[in-house]
Amino acid sequence: MLKLTKKADYGLIALKHLAEVSQAEGMVAASSAKDIADAYHLPQEALAKILQKLVKAGLLVSQHGTNGGYALGREAKRISAFEVIRAIDGPMFFTSCSTHKGECQQSSKCNVKEPLAKVSESIQQVLMRISIADMMDPNGPKGAGEEPESKPQSLASNLVTLA
Repeated sequence: MLKLTKKADYGLIALKHLAEVSQAEGMVAASSAKDIADAYHLPQEALAKILQKLVKAGLLVSQHGTNGGYALGREAKRISAFEVIRAIDGPMFFTSCSTHKGECQQSSKCNVKEPLAKVSESIQQVLMRISIADMMDPNGPKGAGEEPESKPQSLASNLVTLA
């Protein structure tokens, strides 16, 4: 079963929250780690560490002071789910043989390495196409000028299409 880590979930939740707050206020808005943690019942310490990783990756900016907190580092439509996941969890590998080490005893006889590498690449491409702005739309991503059927409507339907 392909599953995101809790840390990646928390990071995506936080970025979506910041995008929604900014959209509601009509400008880039900041929220504290505490405010986000309280809003979604997340562990504040863990969230703060995740937000710092996202700042380091340039996806968020940290603002100090009375109205400080975290804000999006760029427009929500320019931040992909893949970037968030990679910033938090590091490189994504679908199988252990897909890592840079490739430490598998069956490597010379393996008949699924290449097909699984293609699956992994497809999943990464789907995650690269889904932006934080797309996650804000209850109807899912919409491509400019595309027919609705030509682009799946959600992360779940994108992943299902890979099966």
